[in-house]
Amino acid sequence: MYRRYGIMGGALLLGVLGFLAACADQVSEQESSGVQIPVFEVNPLWPKPLPNHWVIGSTIGVSVDSRDHVFVIHRQSTIDERTELNVLHEPASAECCSPAPPVLEFDPEGNLVGSWGGPGDGYDWPSSNHGITVDHMDNVWIGGNGPDDGHILKFTRDGNFLLQLGRPGVGTGSNDPENFSRVAEVSVDLGGDEVFVADGYGNRRVAVLDIQTGALKRYWGAYGNRPDDAPVPPYRPEDPPAQQFRSPVHCAEISDDDLVYVCDRASNRIQVFERDGAFLKEAFVAIETLGSGSAWDLAFSRDPEQRFLYLADGSNKKVHILDRETLEVLSTFGDGGRQPGQFIGVHSIATDSEGNIYTTETYEGKRLQKFVFRGLDIGREGDQGVVWPN
Repeated sequence: MYRRYGIMGGALLLGVLGFLAACADQVSEQESSGVQIPVFEVNPLWPKPLPNHWVIGSTIGVSVDSRDHVFVIHRQSTIDERTELNVLHEPASAECCSPAPPVLEFDPEGNLVGSWGGPGDGYDWPSSNHGITVDHMDNVWIGGNGPDDGHILKFTRDGNFLLQLGRPGVGTGSNDPENFSRVAEVSVDLGGDEVFVADGYGNRRVAVLDIQTGALKRYWGAYGNRPDDAPVPPYRPEDPPAQQFRSPVHCAEISDDDLVYVCDRASNRIQVFERDGAFLKEAFVAIETLGSGSAWDLAFSRDPEQRFLYLADGSNKKVHILDRETLEVLSTFGDGGRQPGQFIGVHSIATDSEGNIYTTETYEGKRLQKFVFRGLDIGREGDQGVVWPN
């Protein structure tokens, strides 16, 4: 009886081992054929608190310089004097708070190391600043989407004024050769020769400038068409794609291999062009989204091939991870809310040399967040929700 049980037990053990080996082979096969997804987790302690009782308003742009310093720009005018500043009385009714300067610079550890911005001599500060870009020389470019903002500003990283392109309130439309209309954001190519302008809230074009002279070299609309400012009907998922950009053209980012990725925000689409404006392809993201749309801003992953796109979707309060080659959405993270890892109007997005993601939030979000890159993993497709630290 004992020997018979041992033989049966041995057979059972061999069967179990064989089953486990088959499972291991299946898992190995699945891993080898699986899709690698960048994995992130929010750092709830970044950045560190601001000094001087400073608070920030709608945080409308983010960019990273050559030292992995993070620059953000916010709108002081959106800070609620009744509840955030306590300055409606003379003397002030409480110790806290005061508006932080519009441009803030943080080091990689989250310390505030610089601040500047606002009206000054020799330039027109936007009535509603919008977007910030640090170029390869660590110069800072700022747009504006106020009613009369028709210009772009360039500063040193310390806030010294260098250049103004265009003038407020004089633009003549999307085919104006000198002025802009409510610029959303700019990007600079890897060689530092040209500036690509998402022009933007008033106009419906991508404009390309010479970085030295500021001269307009070329421009285009959706599908590479000549821009047309005639009204475009509101987006409906069942309609054919619009042949012009809807307002706003919210980003125009150039990759290391010289492709231009354009956020047609209210159309829920990304369009891809060669740098001369030749249309290549498009992709729609969260196609049922109405109103402000899903394509708010994008950034590239920092691997040599820039395999992934990170798309900020302020309407759905998420960040989408796309395969850059196919423009397929691989995964998303985030959710609506005020806690770390959640979003209220995620507006702008950037990456540093380590592959970390930085986001800013408009409306009542009013903050900067850091999402730490934890490498590539398999099985993270779909909606990851809030990427809280393990």
